[in-house]
Amino acid sequence: MKRLQTDVIDLYYLHRWDKQVPIEESVGALGELVRAGKIRAVGLSEVSAATLRKAHAEYPIAALQTEYSLWSRNAEIAVLDACRELGVSFVAFSPVGRGFLCGALDLSAFDAKDIRRTMPRFAPEHHTANLKLLPAFQAMACEVGCTPAQLAIAWLLHRAPHILPIPGTTSVAHLLDDLGAVDVKLNAAVMARLDAHINQHTVKGDRYNAQANSEVDTEVFA
Repeated sequence: MKRLQTDVIDLYYLHRWDKQVPIEESVGALGELVRAGKIRAVGLSEVSAATLRKAHAEYPIAALQTEYSLWSRNAEIAVLDACRELGVSFVAFSPVGRGFLCGALDLSAFDAKDIRRTMPRFAPEHHTANLKLLPAFQAMACEVGCTPAQLAIAWLLHRAPHILPIPGTTSVAHLLDDLGAVDVKLNAAVMARLDAHINQHTVKGDRYNAQANSEVDTEVFA
C-alpha cells in the first residue's frame, strides 16, 4: 500500500483460492480488512458458483473475475447466473482469447515466460486447427465495421449488463482499439452467428494444462 501511495484499496481479489482452507475463512479474513478500512470491497477469481455462494454468505462479494470470451465459455455453465442472482459484477479477463481473437499469432515469437506456451490451445496441433476459425470471424468484423478485437469485446458487452470485460495490453494502440468496442452495435443475428462459430465445441484444446487446472475452481464442460 505504501508503494501504491494509498491508504485503502478499492477492490482486493483473492486470485487463487487455497482449496486446503475453507473459502469462508479466507473471505472472512478479507471482510476484516474491509472493517479495518484497508480495502473497500472483496473480489474472487476463478471460483465455481458453489464456492461463490459460500463466500457471499460469509461476506458480500463485489466482483468475480474469470476468463470469459467467445473461445472460453466455462462461465456460462453456472457462474454467470450466480453472479446475476447475487448482484455480483462479473469481470471477464482475457476477452480477446489471449490475443487469438485479434488475428493470427506467431507462436515462435512468444517470450520464454509467456504463459501461453503452457496452454494446450496454443500447442501447434490445436493452434493450427483453431486458426481455421479466424477467417469467418474476421469477415464478421469487417461486416460490422470494427476490428476483430472490438468484435470480441463487443460480444461480451452485449451478453449482459453485469459483465465487465477487462482486456490487458502493454500497447497504447491496442488499448485505444479495445476501448472502441463500446461503440460497436451488434444485432441478434450477428450475436447468434458469433455464438455458433466460436464456442466450446469448435475450439480445440483445453484453456489450461493439468497443473493450472488444479489451481482453479471453475466449472468445466464434460
